[in-house]
Amino acid sequence: MPMIEAKVTVNLPEEKRNVLKAELGKAITIIGKPESYLMINLIDKQDLYFAGKKLEKGAYVEVKVLGKADHSKTNEMTARLCDVFESILGIPQDAVYISYWGTDFWGWNGSNF
Repeated sequence: MPMIEAKVTVNLPEEKRNVLKAELGKAITIIGKPESYLMINLIDKQDLYFAGKKLEKGAYVEVKVLGKADHSKTNEMTARLCDVFESILGIPQDAVYISYWGTDFWGWNGSNF
């Protein structure tokens, strides 16, 4: 069960949310996870700072997975996510920050996977 949470500085109208959701659903397959189990949380209009300066356009993205993602696949996914956030939201790739988190346990529907 993967989870992608994205905090962005820009406004996310419903149309862009839907496009972004669809692209994140495609991107998660890069690391071998199905969209059918993907949870997405999009948080817009955030104040993000880097090196003491407020980012006018920026994104912080967390990708959480059951188990551990392969390093070479996370490189490919990072490239894809940077492209997605730039093409859909106009956020420069050098202002997209991504972290990957793996867990041994993920609970759902009364039990753990």
